[in-house]
Amino acid sequence: MSIVDDLRALDMNDPGRWPLPIRMAAVGIAFAAVFAFGLYMFVIQDEKPQLDRAKQEEEGLRTTFEDKQRMAANFDSYRTQLAEIERDFGAMLRQLPGKTEVPSLLTDIAQTALGAGLEEVLFQPTGEIQKDFYAELPIKLKYTGSYHELGNFVSGIAALPRIVTLHDIGIHKAEKASGDQLTFDVTAKTYRYLDEEAAGGTGK
Repeated sequence: MSIVDDLRALDMNDPGRWPLPIRMAAVGIAFAAVFAFGLYMFVIQDEKPQLDRAKQEEEGLRTTFEDKQRMAANFDSYRTQLAEIERDFGAMLRQLPGKTEVPSLLTDIAQTALGAGLEEVLFQPTGEIQKDFYAELPIKLKYTGSYHELGNFVSGIAALPRIVTLHDIGIHKAEKASGDQLTFDVTAKTYRYLDEEAAGGTGK
């Protein structure tokens, strides 16, 4: 008889009459199943939380590695961008007047208004305000003139070699004026760079 026939002839209700090799194989299989169950219950089950944590740490480390790998691959690009930013920042600093240049800049603003055909009503610097690395100088301005003259003034301010910004703009019809005469209220702000000594002094 073949092994298959022997297995078919086995009486499942009377294992004691099974042939010795089959009984030994059955005992071995049962022992292996009990061992595997005990291993799962008392070893793998207890170690599973630690295994899950290890997997999470592995995923986190892999993500960190991939991020750093991308940063390393783009390092040259970042360095080029940083150099461009430093050049742009240096160019902007050169547009800020020094302390000794502020009076001439104020003259330039007044001359720009005069050149545009505006009539000056108020020209009042309000005092320097120091920030982190620069100082801000607001100037209250009030002019009268036509709409076209106001436009020429704004264009002239934008064309100045130093940075001047316009804030709190108000335009309304001039009192006791004929034609298209308008009153132009604005706060012009110019800025100057503080050297390290001056900037350090502001924090004291």
